[in-house]
Amino acid sequence: MSSMADSAPAGDTARVPALQLRNISKAFGAVQALRNVDFEVYSGEVVGLVGDNGAGKSTLIKTISGVNIPDSGEIFVNGQRVHISRPADANHLGIETVYQDLALCDNLDVVNNLYLGREAVGVTAGPLSPLDELEMERRTVEVLRQLDVKIPSVRSVVAELSGGQRQSVAVAKTILRNARVVLLDEPTAALGVAQTRQVLNLIKRLREQGLAVVVISHNLADVFEVVDRVIVMRLGRRVATYDIHATTPEQVVGAITGAEFGDVTENGGVSDAAQTA
Repeated sequence: MSSMADSAPAGDTARVPALQLRNISKAFGAVQALRNVDFEVYSGEVVGLVGDNGAGKSTLIKTISGVNIPDSGEIFVNGQRVHISRPADANHLGIETVYQDLALCDNLDVVNNLYLGREAVGVTAGPLSPLDELEMERRTVEVLRQLDVKIPSVRSVVAELSGGQRQSVAVAKTILRNARVVLLDEPTAALGVAQTRQVLNLIKRLREQGLAVVVISHNLADVFEVVDRVIVMRLGRRVATYDIHATTPEQVVGAITGAEFGDVTENGGVSDAAQTA
């Protein structure tokens, strides 16, 4: 186990993280949501971000995605320091987030959902240019095939799709936008066994495509199936990092609850020993 924030995956210490955060802090009034958090994910890697409710996972993800502006700390993309103050900044840097609600329009088909707000237009210039429906459909089919996503038709209305298919469409949307880092917030929540399998396979394909993937999940079984490393948050701090092949769910649960360290202070903070375990 290690809590070094800038250590590369085993056997590849020369790589630069696709995304790296250093000493990120964020407070909401008197509530300190994040305390000097380091975080990193590499291209071609899946990182699981876990922790109990209130651990700081959502705040960290919203900071990366531009919803929250950190009070202090630095963010780097491919080794270059960047400033993210709004979601558009994150998107421009190739960081895409798929939230639990998926942000899909049920009354539109798959093609129009993927291109919503970024429609391809024909050769005619001007504000009334017709949409290039054939090109949008062709590219949609290409992306879904690339991810091995199976749906009845790209012209199926999203409301008619299963939960797993809807999640796949939301992820395909990030690929269409040339994402380099994909953040998935509880991607298997409320899905059945078959649909969960579909989404986990999709995450593996994102890794094979060379993307950096962050999975926020309470389901440790899913985490252990698809991630390479797991980072544990507790009370606004990063308290532990595990190579998924060299740990157990029990160890991770122990870090989430504080039992792994046995040194939670009286005021609810995590001791220095826990931070450096």
